[in-house]
Amino acid sequence: MALSSNPLNATILSSLFLKVPIFAYIIGFFQDFVFSILKTGPIPRHVAFVMDGNRTYAKNHRLPLKEGHFAGANSLVKILEICYKSGISQVTIYAFSLENFNRSKDEVDILFGLLRDKLKLLAENEDSYTRFNKIRIKIIGNKSFIPPDILKDLEHVEQITQDKASKKTLNVCFPYTARDEITYAIKSIAEKRINGEILKRDDINLKTIENNFYFGDDVPPLDILVRTSGHTRLSDFLLWQCNTNCTIEFPDTLWPEFGFISMVSILFKWSYYTTLRIEEEIMDGKNLEAAQQTQSPVLLRDLPQPPPATSVSKKK
Repeated sequence: MALSSNPLNATILSSLFLKVPIFAYIIGFFQDFVFSILKTGPIPRHVAFVMDGNRTYAKNHRLPLKEGHFAGANSLVKILEICYKSGISQVTIYAFSLENFNRSKDEVDILFGLLRDKLKLLAENEDSYTRFNKIRIKIIGNKSFIPPDILKDLEHVEQITQDKASKKTLNVCFPYTARDEITYAIKSIAEKRINGEILKRDDINLKTIENNFYFGDDVPPLDILVRTSGHTRLSDFLLWQCNTNCTIEFPDTLWPEFGFISMVSILFKWSYYTTLRIEEEIMDGKNLEAAQQTQSPVLLRDLPQPPPATSVSKKK
């Protein structure tokens, strides 16, 4: 049987290929070139991921379930690198849903431990990925469901990555559902109304609700939501944030196999349609403030007029 007929062998060969310096240099140069093109157009500020497909990946490759989750964790690091190099400042991941407590205890324990270990690896040392790149980690969700030992480690990760100079954030939704977040916001507003922090009922509006979410008030609106594996459902994730200005993508790719081409394709598509929207808003004189907040490319009509045409062949 040929090596390439086995998906695992193909993955091993691909990894060995990338370790050859000349090929790694060429691929890195190509990726940097793509990033430079992306940055000539609008760049989303906030992208979120439902990282679906780890279990299916393990099943397809005849691997233990744990290995599927490990592969998904490795894919996360690659996607984070792509997002931050593209200029995206906020990345949100659906690490664990409250509904996941319905799974077996062994799988829940694996997910909890894997998340804790991966975040510690990303942040524990001064030269670790998040601290070296000044990426702030925030745990978003109902922390009352997290075991004390896991919660202690996660809060430590949050603390050591709270660099004031950080312009990049990784929001880890764990454990989380959108309905629980909305319920939490309503309870918080009710308590503030009772305590006199909110004086009048009319002071409660959409912004008040958003400011009392688990996310707080310092997160930009969601631009893109990606759910891998082809399932076209949101699974109770960021339901409030998926408003009319949010693009939702359902690529038919398992999360461990979701890589550079898949991600930049989504970013180019978003950039193209956002450019069209910005041009239309500018032409119609609508939402100019929102258009100015988004980095827009040079529009042809804004360029100066060319000089008068001349000819060197025409005789006087």
